[in-house]
Amino acid sequence: MTAAQSVQLDAVDARLIELLAEEPRIGVLECSRRLGVARGTVQARLDKLVQRGVIGGFGPDVSPAAIGFGVTSFVTLEISQRHGHDPVTAHLAAIPEVLEAHTITGSSDLLCRIVARSNADLQRVIDQIVSSVGISRASTVIA
Repeated sequence: MTAAQSVQLDAVDARLIELLAEEPRIGVLECSRRLGVARGTVQARLDKLVQRGVIGGFGPDVSPAAIGFGVTSFVTLEISQRHGHDPVTAHLAAIPEVLEAHTITGSSDLLCRIVARSNADLQRVIDQIVSSVGISRASTVIA
């Protein structure tokens, strides 16, 4: 399925997604009971939602602050066009404090959401990020 195609959700799909968002640890059998549909229906709907990319995962939603990463910041990066995005994204993927990286338009090329244990630790993370030869400039905003 291409990004331009959209998935149509009916009322059962929407209620299933809402239920899973509210209670991520709920089982298929309990979903079927609460939604008033057969267990097989819930499983089939769930499989289709995952296959179509509507549901991207079932993992826990971890709070960085609860595990000691109390500083969240956003970093915009300008990359050297000569090196391209691939080496930079590979570099960023190796830094555990980089939670997200998105290609953006405008004066910068990438927007990253990062976490750190403190403001001092944030500087360590930023230094690690900008150590890539493909990054020409970074700008950080603490959230």
